Amino acid sequence: MTTLSLPRQLARTRRFTLGVPVQPEPSPDGTTVLFLRGRTGTDPLTCLWALDTATGAERLIADPAALGAGEGIAAYSTDAAGTLATFALDGALWLADTAGGTVRRIPVPGPPEDPRLDPTGRRIAYVSGRALRVVGVDGTQERALARPEAEDVAYGLAEYVAAEEMFRDRGHWWSPDGTALLVARVDNRPLARLFLADPADPHRPPRTIRYPLAGTANADVSLRLLGLDGTATEVRWDRAAFEYLTAAGWDGHGPYAAVQSRDQRTVRTLAIEPDGATRVLAERQDAHWIELLPGLPARTAAGALVDTADLGDTRHLTVDGKPVTPPGLQLRAVLGTEGEQVLFTASDEPTETHLWTYRPDTGPRRLSNGPGLHTGVRRGDTVVLTTRAQGHPGGRSTVLREGRPALPLVSRAEPPVVTARPELLRLGSHDLRANLFLPTGHRPGDGPLPVLLDPYGGPALQKATTGGPWYEQVSQWFADQGFAVLVVDGRGTPGRGPRWDKTIHGDKAEPALGDQIEGLRAADRLRPGLLDLDRVGIRGWSYGGYLAALAVLRRPDVFHAASAGAAPTDWRFYDTHWQERFLGHPDEHPEHYDSGSLIAEAPKLSRPLLLIQGLADDNVYPAHTLRLSAALLAAGRPHEVLPLRATGHRPTDEAVVENLLTHELHFLRRSLGLA
Repeated sequence: MTTLSLPRQLARTRRFTLGVPVQPEPSPDGTTVLFLRGRTGTDPLTCLWALDTATGAERLIADPAALGAGEGIAAYSTDAAGTLATFALDGALWLADTAGGTVRRIPVPGPPEDPRLDPTGRRIAYVSGRALRVVGVDGTQERALARPEAEDVAYGLAEYVAAEEMFRDRGHWWSPDGTALLVARVDNRPLARLFLADPADPHRPPRTIRYPLAGTANADVSLRLLGLDGTATEVRWDRAAFEYLTAAGWDGHGPYAAVQSRDQRTVRTLAIEPDGATRVLAERQDAHWIELLPGLPARTAAGALVDTADLGDTRHLTVDGKPVTPPGLQLRAVLGTEGEQVLFTASDEPTETHLWTYRPDTGPRRLSNGPGLHTGVRRGDTVVLTTRAQGHPGGRSTVLREGRPALPLVSRAEPPVVTARPELLRLGSHDLRANLFLPTGHRPGDGPLPVLLDPYGGPALQKATTGGPWYEQVSQWFADQGFAVLVVDGRGTPGRGPRWDKTIHGDKAEPALGDQIEGLRAADRLRPGLLDLDRVGIRGWSYGGYLAALAVLRRPDVFHAASAGAAPTDWRFYDTHWQERFLGHPDEHPEHYDSGSLIAEAPKLSRPLLLIQGLADDNVYPAHTLRLSAALLAAGRPHEVLPLRATGHRPTDEAVVENLLTHELHFLRRSLGLA
């Protein structure tokens, strides 16, 4: 393969995710680790496997091809003992005996969603037709525990903003004894209705989507305690003041939930009583917003509340309200509790994330070493450590047991055909973290190179890390076409602490753009003669696409061409929880929304701009790009638009992915006056 085949490899491997072992789950005794993985780095039929930790041998438990399925297993759920696993596949419900290796279909009346085994291994809860249903593992006693009262009501599923913005992708939770469930009821009827059509197929009716546009109504979300005996109890809290359900669960101390105010400045953790009453376990407040983290809140076996607190410039792990991690160590996620032990990830250097454990008798202890982005799962004395680092965009997973040799979970991912060679830099007065990519074989004195900035630059994602993700291969690919590619993480990107995060409160545009310019100029001072500042392009996707378009609109003196993919051009046309977190309610702070609008700045365009948009994108709707294009045309500003038919927020079609990157390359070369 040549360097030019990287775009096709990205599509064939689904950005190097195929063939990678995922969702590892050790058994309580540590003898087995379950995981999902395809047979090869291009096989989308993900199978369920088991690793014998004594011998290192793998067993195939469930093969979608053998089950007659045309898709892979996306996720699975086990009982507390890890002896049974259930999953949905091709519209059917399946149960696997993880020890015996047998798999059988459980007859259910409709296609299942999110099946969950109860901890005792006797029943499966699942959603079908927006109803929460249960069935015995022997296939008997199948019934609905809660049925939707209207077309836009669902039981047992997470609503849009919970899944997209709150790290809550579930809507039902078993009691430890398997006799009851805590279930979310989601009423989407208050939401705005949007229509997404395929212009290339006018015979097909448009898809109707309920969507919470910024400043409009959210879904009405409530909780029910549902017993297998048919009892149903509504959970009661002040839902008018706390309309967001950010987390929920059921542990040995009972059901619990976390709820958040609409302005996102207050979060309460609630204990739920058997009669549906709630009592406040903890309350957190912040003048800007409460940052939600995966896995929180949680409780230890003794009932100590595990949460987080922003103190000064550190996001701490707290246990029973007391910070237990040191200043400067930024909590990223809680991965689980066992006994009094807490497993979590944290960063003391923003380009790295490490796996940590906390115990009251020993305090915090780091489990991972070396550069990279480390995470993991723990059960008993078994840890599965997953590390993403340079050269391994899909990551490497290792099973660690005390007193035993480490065992790899074998990855069958394809190695990238491009070897990324980022140089990690610290730039400017804000100590910006950045990666610089130069053409393979570049030598000092080869002459100034045209520059391509390749940021995300927003609060959801870091790109300048030591984790070697797939987009580093893309940056290197562009560098190998003759660019110096600079990736800068500015203010608001994760990993730098609460003060850094909240510098963008009220303005998601100017700080981010200013940091791209600061990084560019600081890199030029650091590498004199390397960068041609008269030929500077910028490309990005989603918020990165917004930043790219913003750059040529506001600062044509610095940026000479931009490629903007799936760019949200009007903040009012994005969802409530995400936009109002940073900008407030648009009725209360219209200036925050107006000042960040690309559409209002359309008449300023004086540089080449390529707009790319998937026409089936239900995250950043095509209206964003179409409205900006209309405003540019009305202002007499030439630009280019590349519509992608039947494409969502990220292109997946092999030919589209390959040819899209090539199209961007040609556009940037032409626009910057390169041969």
